[in-house]
Amino acid sequence: MNLAVVGGLLGAVAAAGVLLAVLAAPPLRRLSLGDRVAPYLGDTSAPSRLLAADAEAGRGGALARLTAPAVRDAVRFLDRLVGGQASVRRRLQTLDSPMTVEQFRAEQVVWGAAGAATGLGLGLLAVLFGQSNPVVVALLVLACTAGGVLGRDWWLSQAAARRDADVLSEFPVVAEMLALAVTAGEGPVGAIDRISRLARGHLVDQLASILADTRAGTPLLAALTALRDRTRLEPLARFLDGMAVAVERGTPLADVLRAQAADVRDLGKRRLLEAGGKKEIAMMVPVVFLVLPITILFALYPGLIAITTVAR
Repeated sequence: MNLAVVGGLLGAVAAAGVLLAVLAAPPLRRLSLGDRVAPYLGDTSAPSRLLAADAEAGRGGALARLTAPAVRDAVRFLDRLVGGQASVRRRLQTLDSPMTVEQFRAEQVVWGAAGAATGLGLGLLAVLFGQSNPVVVALLVLACTAGGVLGRDWWLSQAAARRDADVLSEFPVVAEMLALAVTAGEGPVGAIDRISRLARGHLVDQLASILADTRAGTPLLAALTALRDRTRLEPLARFLDGMAVAVERGTPLADVLRAQAADVRDLGKRRLLEAGGKKEIAMMVPVVFLVLPITILFALYPGLIAITTVAR
């Protein structure tokens, strides 16, 4: 029976390969615009060797070029299935990642393929050890594939959450430094310049991006608004709105910065109290399920021994 199941799995893999080869053949494969235009561009001038070297480096090896069409189709299918491009784009912007949404979907496809390979390996081991139900093996492969795809998304969410936590921890100190610089007579751009030269951190990098935009010709209000639209943190968005309003209307900027820093410190205290409450509840789990049963067992065991002895 095991040999029959192994033969069936190998036949299914071979049939899938033949089906992919048939679907990728020109009669059934949908031609893209690049494929249609490419025959008419054969007499164009040769590009620079530097650009050609960059293109060759970006294309990868022969395996990458062979699997590129299948990966693109899988990326489009996954994007239609999962959706949420705005959420992915926002998390990537939070991490200041140069990766696009399409590249992230391609990584999800790779993670899903790795999960499918892992599930297939576990299924073959289960078949070798006596599990002959193909439905269980198929469900295992599907579960591992879904776990790989969702695991990449979870990893991105965790990275963005860690980045947000770092920004919140740096925010009060940076706001106080900005307020001190403004009180000392610096303008908003000069204060941001001084802070970006003296401090290090994720929030300082975002302020440095504001400084770079202003030096490139973007107005300060537009740079502050752009960073506010990119961030996911409500305290930082309020801080940037306060700076923009203070710069636009001429209100005292130092007072606004100090007030924002105080609000963020209060938010940090509230979050610390909430985390302490959650940890307190989590600490009750070993007490209730481990310490208390052992204590009751130690208290009742001598009495049970005595009752057993008397009964004999």
